[in-house]
Amino acid sequence: MGELRALLPYFRPYRKALVAGLACVFFANVFQVAAPYLMKLAIDGLEDPNVTGRDVAVLGGLIVLAALVGGIFRYGMRELMNGISRRIEADLRNDFFQHLLRLDATFHGGTRTGDLMSRATNDTFAVRMAAGPAVMYTLNTALSFVFALSLMIWISPRLTLFAMMPMIFLPVIVLGFGRVIHRRFEQIQEQFSSLSTFVQESLTGVRIVRAYSQEREQAGQFDGYNEEYRSANMSLVRKAGAFHPLLHLISGGAMVLVTWLGGLEVIAGRITLGDFVAFGFYLTLLIWPMIALGWVVNLYQRGAASMGRLNTIFRSEPALAVPDQPRSLARARGRVEFREVAFSYPGTERRVLEDVSFEVEPGETVAIVGPTGSGKSTLVALLARLYDPSDGQVLIDGIPLTSVDPKELRFRIGMVPQDPFLFSDTIAGNIGLGVEEPLAEDGSPAEVVRRATEIAQLHEQVLAFPAQYDTILGERGINLSGGQKQRATLARALAREPLIVILDDALSAVDTHTEAAILGDLGAATVERTAFIISHRVSAVMHADQILVLEDGRVVERGRHADLIAAGGTYARLLRRQMLEEDLEVAV
Repeated sequence: MGELRALLPYFRPYRKALVAGLACVFFANVFQVAAPYLMKLAIDGLEDPNVTGRDVAVLGGLIVLAALVGGIFRYGMRELMNGISRRIEADLRNDFFQHLLRLDATFHGGTRTGDLMSRATNDTFAVRMAAGPAVMYTLNTALSFVFALSLMIWISPRLTLFAMMPMIFLPVIVLGFGRVIHRRFEQIQEQFSSLSTFVQESLTGVRIVRAYSQEREQAGQFDGYNEEYRSANMSLVRKAGAFHPLLHLISGGAMVLVTWLGGLEVIAGRITLGDFVAFGFYLTLLIWPMIALGWVVNLYQRGAASMGRLNTIFRSEPALAVPDQPRSLARARGRVEFREVAFSYPGTERRVLEDVSFEVEPGETVAIVGPTGSGKSTLVALLARLYDPSDGQVLIDGIPLTSVDPKELRFRIGMVPQDPFLFSDTIAGNIGLGVEEPLAEDGSPAEVVRRATEIAQLHEQVLAFPAQYDTILGERGINLSGGQKQRATLARALAREPLIVILDDALSAVDTHTEAAILGDLGAATVERTAFIISHRVSAVMHADQILVLEDGRVVERGRHADLIAAGGTYARLLRRQMLEEDLEVAV
């Protein structure tokens, strides 16, 4: 239950509404206990020989009025308290999502997307139920219990003592079931995370599933996950299902005692018939808090389990530290330097990069080549500060990246990753990501968007779509070809007019003619920008100002195309292998 303390700050913006809601709970209970008292007066008044129809009508009207006013307050308490819980849920989900955006590649690389989706939806809902309905019914239960018990004691302390005897078993039952519910609900949420992850991965990779005819196998695996989730829920249902019958058994025992002993009290003249009727109503009001107590405990236990899962993520901090006094790159020109850089991925010991040192002057184009697994993508990931080096330094204009705010650094870098990702948005929205107005008022693209799309050789193809730049893309840009997606992500990187451009094998899905056109326009667009190009095609790297050849995480060669060919080393071997592969493709 201690996990729910993290919710307290979320109540502060709604203090006034919370006080008003709790006041409604109080007055709703006041008018609720008033009705049985008025009924007692009416029944006892019938024994008065001087009673008139008007007297009975007045008491009947007061009973109706008490029910009406109590209903208004009860509506108010639900409206206010449930409304607050909805706002807290939205605030909590916003904070959770913003925290996820703060966390870096180290966290996201080791956390399942489906698990995070489950926490952002299922767990925040469970927390909402604890923050709203549970709080409301806790006070409602407490007030109903105190008011009903007080009036029962006022009517007959002796009868109240007998009525409360079965209730001594409640604390043990509530505590025991509370622990079981908490444990079972944690297991259910974990299982739901696994189910969500499987669905998310299967739908994201649905084309692979179909291409390999794995529909039946995937359906079988889903059935397994679904069955485990159902079994976990049924286990909780069986445990929670026994809770309410036990409470009803206890309350039923109390009612039997009151009916028997209360009747004897009336016969003996120690209480009036009106007292007996009112006592029965108050006992019913007392029983409801006992039953509601089980539901409230259930909500708190579920909410605590879910808040614990959320707090686990909230307690995660980015591995990349933000400096207290970050240095600015506002005047940077794009000079890049790697000084004896080494890197191992978190949780591993193998060095992906080792003793990497080189310098790049502003405006230069650097090509990075090497066999698969040589560390090419890792090198540019360090430049974008997706990770920090294990040893050494990466600098821009002599400023270590660790002394720069990662947000400012990435704003000045346009990165096109190997796997192009597009959002379910318009083409203009995707390309103009981060551009304030990607479309003009007449629907034409903004100048930076149009120019970036032209450089990426995509402008003419976009104009061929019926809605042109307003065309809505499907999930991950599914209605574009692989080459079009790569060009769209390239245009997105260029539209920001970055200081440094990084192309991580970003032209692999386009033909050589389109690649040549893109690189020609890109060269003109990056005259004043530093560019890093990773590619397996010699045509993409042969005109670079310098070429870095990586092998086993080390820079084994460095120079221009002609010099490296003349040296006859690793670069020359890679070139010969590529030419042989191209000849074989032509022959086939």
